[in-house]
Amino acid sequence: MRLCIFTEPQLGASYADQVKAARTTEAAGFEGYFRSDHYLTMGGDGLPGPTDSWVTLAGLAHETSTVRLGTLVTSATFRHPGPLAISVAQVDEMSGGRIELGIGAGWYEAEHQAYAIPFPPVRERFDRLTEQLEIITSLWAVPIGERFSYSGKFYEVLDSPGLPKPVQSPRPPIIMGGSGPKRTPALAARFADEFNVPFRSAAEAARLYRGVDDACALAGRTDLPVKSAAVTIVSGRTDAEVRARWGSDVLDTDSGDGAAIGTPNKIVNELGAYVEAGATRLFLQLRDLRDIELIELIAAEIAPQLG
Repeated sequence: MRLCIFTEPQLGASYADQVKAARTTEAAGFEGYFRSDHYLTMGGDGLPGPTDSWVTLAGLAHETSTVRLGTLVTSATFRHPGPLAISVAQVDEMSGGRIELGIGAGWYEAEHQAYAIPFPPVRERFDRLTEQLEIITSLWAVPIGERFSYSGKFYEVLDSPGLPKPVQSPRPPIIMGGSGPKRTPALAARFADEFNVPFRSAAEAARLYRGVDDACALAGRTDLPVKSAAVTIVSGRTDAEVRARWGSDVLDTDSGDGAAIGTPNKIVNELGAYVEAGATRLFLQLRDLRDIELIELIAAEIAPQLG
């Protein structure tokens, strides 16, 4: 099982906090360190304030050397496709080819309102995401010395050299995910190297994986995307440690809704259900990325049992 640490810096974390978490993740032997792409907290004061995901990943590219880095997921509403393609390619070069682009349509209206970002209706957001993916993948693919042009409903590209190129060939992996029944699987079948189910039960993940496989079959795609899941982790060596991390009633919380809660052996059993569902990669979400001890606990007592 491939394991990544997934963090939510908008809940409250400085750049220095993220460097420490990423370095700990790397030293502990995890495959990747991923972060969300949000500009507003969903709880608490969020101090010291949001950090831009791609600015942060550029810094982490130099602060680490082996761990893979990426977003889960970048909102297509935040950036135009050309500048995003440039940013991702540049950070891929800075990291020596360790970047992955998770990208989605965007959903959190409040952060758009808070920072003057347009938030169109959901249909338009998916239309824009489709055009962004068409443009980004084409800019990376156009041969050096040639030009790329594109005319869509929302974006137009004229004679772009498609530079710079990412280090990874043919491109950095693209991660898409969600629970939509139609457009999400269809887009994943067209563009995704990996399909991620965020914070759903293992049974629901299995159903969504089948939907993507069906969309791939319909599109004539035979190289199916990697299947992954994002799962919140709340653990400790004892029940008392688990309660201290999350609250006195945490052990009574249903762990089947995209969270794995309890001591390491219980966590291993719950994550095993995602393996049975078809996941080969797990993003283990930490609500507090400054909880370095939890990263080390997962590495020492949970990861070895998952193989």
